[in-house]
Amino acid sequence: MGYLHEGHMSLIREAARENDVVVVSVFVNPIQFGANEDFGRYPQDMARDSDLCARAGVDAVFNPSASDMYPTDFCGYVDMSVVTEGLCGAKRPGHFRGVATVVMKFFHIINPDRAYFGQKDAQQLAVIRRMTRDFNMDVAIIGLPIVRDHDGLAMSSRNAYLAVHERAASLSLHKALQEALKLYRRGENSAKRIKRLAEEILSNNPLIKTDYIEIVDAETMRPLKDIDRPALCAVAAFVGETRLIDNILFNVREEGL
Repeated sequence: MGYLHEGHMSLIREAARENDVVVVSVFVNPIQFGANEDFGRYPQDMARDSDLCARAGVDAVFNPSASDMYPTDFCGYVDMSVVTEGLCGAKRPGHFRGVATVVMKFFHIINPDRAYFGQKDAQQLAVIRRMTRDFNMDVAIIGLPIVRDHDGLAMSSRNAYLAVHERAASLSLHKALQEALKLYRRGENSAKRIKRLAEEILSNNPLIKTDYIEIVDAETMRPLKDIDRPALCAVAAFVGETRLIDNILFNVREEGL
């Protein structure tokens, strides 16, 4: 959705390495925002984004208007089940309907051979993978690892909202996930016990209000009782007024998920 950062640039560089032509879509998608969310203030700087894309060797930037994508008589949407039912799908009703709809439209308009998405939005990646499979779409979905800042905070356009003290508090998300992974690697496979540890770490910071911590099947996004397959530990939390997400993978190579 623009306001490009190093996470986005890592996708662009990989696309440029593997393909002859690279197209970057920049579009703040109104139909994936719910009531009282931050659509009206989502950070945007198209001149900056265009310059970053040009310097990275991008061949074209697709930057449509909302009326281009959704004319007044627009009435077609893509609804996915199963992978959208938990995590952000439960907390942000309609969000993934908007995501799936706009991505399908992008695929039909741009007609890419490959499309690149970051693992930070792990549920989004799972939804798009399932959508392309279920609708027999001829595009390969490439997922790439989370890119983190020097202090471990996952790159996000919404990080721009954070005050200095809030950014410091936000590091608890990554810490909670790291401690959860350490516990798993020590032999614990109970999702309940691992989640409890992560919850305790977040609850110790008064600036953080946890939205969810879940351990789910890495493909279906369904909750797990025991980690006996590739799994995702995902967290969403409000740091002040800013909602951040992060995740870590258990029992799977991040590059290939």
